[in-house]
Amino acid sequence: MFLHLKNILTPQEVQTARTLLGDDAPWRDGRSSAGGQALAHKRNEQLAQDSTQAQQLRALVLAALQRDALFFSAALPKKIFNPLFNRYSGDSNFYGNHVDGAVLRSHYPEQWVRSDLSCTIFLAEPQEYDGGELLIREAQGERAIKLPAGDMVLYPSSTVHQVAPVTRGARIASFFWIESMVRSLEQRQLLFDMDMDLLRLRAAVGEGAPAVVGLTGTYHNLLRMWADV
Repeated sequence: MFLHLKNILTPQEVQTARTLLGDDAPWRDGRSSAGGQALAHKRNEQLAQDSTQAQQLRALVLAALQRDALFFSAALPKKIFNPLFNRYSGDSNFYGNHVDGAVLRSHYPEQWVRSDLSCTIFLAEPQEYDGGELLIREAQGERAIKLPAGDMVLYPSSTVHQVAPVTRGARIASFFWIESMVRSLEQRQLLFDMDMDLLRLRAAVGEGAPAVVGLTGTYHNLLRMWADV
């Protein structure tokens, strides 16, 4: 599942994030959080997790996710790794090909999170920097993603991906991982497709139509069968 979610953050929230992520923020070498595979390929800066700015930004991002119904339908989140924040610019400007760790330690709260889905919320506008595309390897080729500030991409954590070198300006983003209630990518995709079709059917024939009631029941029975809470 690759999903572009628009306006996860409002323009005001993006501006708040940008202010908190200025040059005076406690940026650290991003390699401090890299695993063995990624260490040699990671050159970026990461906001100190124990900083006041990180605390405020985590709350901002998590509140935004809670109000987005499309995110919930696609991810069916069981656990959310505490949102992190990074910057690519200058000499700290790329992250080579890697696969995200399967199980990661989230500090706020203290918990292990299985990485079913990876998320990036873009916080800089595309025209503010050159390069910096999120490049995701697929069977049919490489997908390049560079979204407006406030938009998010959701994609399987099992994919090989990288951040292309930033050659001008600064790429600022939030990133985190989701452990889904439905572990299977295929089952999660089927549920999402059914939910989207149900929305269209409700709009066409109304909430109380027998087909809507029946298919809604099928959706929830499948979720009941597949979900682990």
